[in-house]
Amino acid sequence: MTLQQLEYIVAVDKYRHFVRAAESCGVTQSTLSSLIQKLEVELDATIFDRTQHPVAPTPLGEEIIKQARVILYNASQMGELVASHKGSAVGDIRLGTVSTIAPFILPQLFRYMSAHHGDINLHVEEARVETIKQKLKRAELDIAILAMPVADEALLEIPIYRERYYAYVSPHDTLYNKENITTGELTAENIWMLAESYCPNTGQFPFCVRDMSNASIYVAGSIETLMRIVDDNGGYTIIPEMQLPLISPDRKAHVRELVDPTPGREIAFVVRKDFVKERMINILADSIKSIIPEEMLDERLKKFRIKL
Repeated sequence: MTLQQLEYIVAVDKYRHFVRAAESCGVTQSTLSSLIQKLEVELDATIFDRTQHPVAPTPLGEEIIKQARVILYNASQMGELVASHKGSAVGDIRLGTVSTIAPFILPQLFRYMSAHHGDINLHVEEARVETIKQKLKRAELDIAILAMPVADEALLEIPIYRERYYAYVSPHDTLYNKENITTGELTAENIWMLAESYCPNTGQFPFCVRDMSNASIYVAGSIETLMRIVDDNGGYTIIPEMQLPLISPDRKAHVRELVDPTPGREIAFVVRKDFVKERMINILADSIKSIIPEEMLDERLKKFRIKL
């Protein structure tokens, strides 16, 4: 069994086509197929069902491919350990995040990386939390930026910043007339929420423990879309502090502080517990420190480099 063979089965699983997988690996289709067949003989297992179109892994093959991804991931980290000691580039960074964080970080992150680390290829995937967690565990992503807690024993959380929550309120809602809104006043009846919103992570709001059947939940989308829904339909939504600089002056009249208590969320890097690419994560940490206001940064991130 070789790393090359493992790369080939991962490629076939990705493309579900032997020819395209071979092209992606820079070999002929016959070479790729031959080495995969040798691996199947060695393992005495059929990895791919070649009668299906497109080709698909067998149930056992799926488990073998999952383990292959982890082995390839761990092998790649050896190169990173050497690169870290030499102070050389880290190559590719595969980063995952969600729609409630991406707009505030990604534009400036790409600019920072281009200006300071042009030799590093940054690949970003925006998806739902559960999808990102699974891809981290399958070693399909290196690092994620998510709200804490992720509640997964296989993953490590490294806090990077904390931000407050605010309410964005329609002029037609009774809450609009308040200068500040007590968190306990918020109800499920008039709220517009993302499906993956504030209750799963923190449960800081009273409507999280009440009947949510009257809440209007937006299954997929962005905070900006929720604000537009409030503009057109009334009610209110919850927005994070990093949204405020992106709001036009006329719409800022719809923003209200939440108090007693003041709710918020903590954002973290999330990695596998066997993650060793220390230089990679510190490059991203430096970029975050250039993007996030200093008063919001985690105190440890301000003072120290991340040690794994």
